[in-house]
Amino acid sequence: MRARNLTKRFGSFTAVDGIDFDLIRGEAFGFLGPNGAGKSSTMRMLGCVSPPTLGELTILGGDPVRDGAAIRARLGVVPQEDTLDAELSVRENLLVYGRYFGLPRKLINERTDQLLDFVQLTERADDMVEPLSGGMKRRLTIARSLINDPDILILDEPTTGLDPQARHVVWDRLFTLKQRGVTLILTTHYMDEAEQLCDRLVVMDHGTIAAEGTPRELIDRYSTAEVLELRFPREDRDVAVEKIKDLSPERTEVTADRMLIYAEDGDEFLERVLQAGLTPLTELVRRSTLEDVFLHLTGRTLVD
Repeated sequence: MRARNLTKRFGSFTAVDGIDFDLIRGEAFGFLGPNGAGKSSTMRMLGCVSPPTLGELTILGGDPVRDGAAIRARLGVVPQEDTLDAELSVRENLLVYGRYFGLPRKLINERTDQLLDFVQLTERADDMVEPLSGGMKRRLTIARSLINDPDILILDEPTTGLDPQARHVVWDRLFTLKQRGVTLILTTHYMDEAEQLCDRLVVMDHGTIAAEGTPRELIDRYSTAEVLELRFPREDRDVAVEKIKDLSPERTEVTADRMLIYAEDGDEFLERVLQAGLTPLTELVRRSTLEDVFLHLTGRTLVD
């Protein structure tokens, strides 16, 4: 997949503003960004349901406008909201969906059995969808998206609303798909999910790409090795912030309840804070994460 100067406009509003990226077969590629960054518009173009306004987009060697139907037949899509048919059983949801692709009934039955085993729902095959847990419904949605044996799987917020155990089960299934050579394209608001799943990713903001690379490359480029988190009594906080800035940290951020100090050696900087006569209520040294990068690039202010 290749995009050059990919642009999507809605009247005078530019949702995606001339972005470039390349996807490699068999990798997991992520689109991160705050609400309104252009992720959904980009995903709709990649899913061949919304034509680009400008630019070049090639998917599986074809043009999504001219070859849209043929490309969509080789795509799997996991939408943000589950769109399962609650009046059908688990198995029937896959059987009916397979018919949309014109697949032979025998092949659909074979793939249904394989996919239910893959997402660990074989024992629930004849159950109705409605009473299933959120994690089971998500796994069924993933299984349904694979009924046509797609080359590319597009996932929009694949684990939103799931508990930690269910999220890890989904991650395991997606990792197995990647090992089998399926290309994954996903959006997520979970930075730990992006670190776990994505080989490469882009951070979008205001319709453009603010950064691109592997999770490790982005952390190395836009953050420090460690982050020191300190909390001070409210009455002492302003003085503490000024004293710490005098110690010349690489970067600091002050939130409503804590101060974040970006340093290559968090323990060493904490010692300097204590030697400066400051006594924090709590102290924590942790490694930098993709969330630190994300907030640094897009800010901490909510975007409506």
